[in-house]
Amino acid sequence: MVELLSTDDVAKALTELDGWRGDSSGITRSIKASSFLAGIELVDAVAAVADAMDHHPDIDIRWTTVTFACSTHSKGGVTDADVALARRIDELAKQ
Repeated sequence: MVELLSTDDVAKALTELDGWRGDSSGITRSIKASSFLAGIELVDAVAAVADAMDHHPDIDIRWTTVTFACSTHSKGGVTDADVALARRIDELAKQ
């Protein structure tokens, strides 16, 4: 069963993630891509990973800045699934 992370657990996870911020209600990261197309390619890669994980971020695209927001809506906050997805987004952003 998926459980909400405590405020302390989320704070610890944020120290291990690249550029993420937030609290126990949700975590976000904005990534500045080298071009609009590069941002769209990142979104496409994240979409494939998210489908495979069956856990999907909210995504906002503003020209070359892509913002990912992770929370487990059915639980009302951040779970291990959100942290795992954030780690995968970090990996994809480095490519």
